[in-house]
Amino acid sequence: MSDGPILLLGGTGEARALAERLVAADIAVISSLAGRVRDPRLPVGDVRIGGFGGVDGLADWIRTHHVVGVVDATHPFATTMTYHAATVTDRMDLPLLRVRRPAWTPTADDSWVAVPDIRAAAREIESRAARQRALRVFLTTGRQDVGVFAGITDATFLIRVVDPPTSDLPAHHRILRSRGPYDLSSERELLRANEIDVLVTKNSGGELTRAKLTAAAGLGVDVVMVDRPAEPASGDSVDSVAAAIDWVHDHLTGG
Repeated sequence: MSDGPILLLGGTGEARALAERLVAADIAVISSLAGRVRDPRLPVGDVRIGGFGGVDGLADWIRTHHVVGVVDATHPFATTMTYHAATVTDRMDLPLLRVRRPAWTPTADDSWVAVPDIRAAAREIESRAARQRALRVFLTTGRQDVGVFAGITDATFLIRVVDPPTSDLPAHHRILRSRGPYDLSSERELLRANEIDVLVTKNSGGELTRAKLTAAAGLGVDVVMVDRPAEPASGDSVDSVAAAIDWVHDHLTGG
């Protein structure tokens, strides 16, 4: 094996934890962040911020930096980057690992409507707004998806984002800029104070934002849950940082 670094595609808590473990083990790693958040939480070690310029740009970067393997620990909905990583590593015959926290699953107390994508979520809200006057929606899908809901005029949206949206916005809305983690008490009070009827979120999994689901279940608030996109067939997958460390030792450091 060469002495090149691992490329760690990050932006998640798992990626930061993994970078910390790799650096502590004296394993060369470069973390890459997309740069969509203005003030991201930076991992330890070497970091690059920004896009690669598509598949060819990623391949050139990997070649130039003598990368020995890629660990994709991006958000479960970072579809473009995930498929670019799979395409390039397959083309270059490099090891690829995806680190994906387990998805949320509903309990007996939850009232979920699962939808396949964000546009289906918007159609579900539009349908509910047509049936229920003064529908109040808590939208937590991220700033890049807000524009999909812009044409809905019969509902009021509380939109929680880290950075302000740049797309068109629904006619009736309020922006709440905030970054997790969130606790159950605060989430319950937020839903109550804003008289939320329905929560719209993506199935990102993990503990950072789970409290909103527990609060919704306790208050009888419906949840429109956007399913995770399909993953590429190539590469390996694990669901924890510990398993990712084992994979790195097995595939990239010779044990």
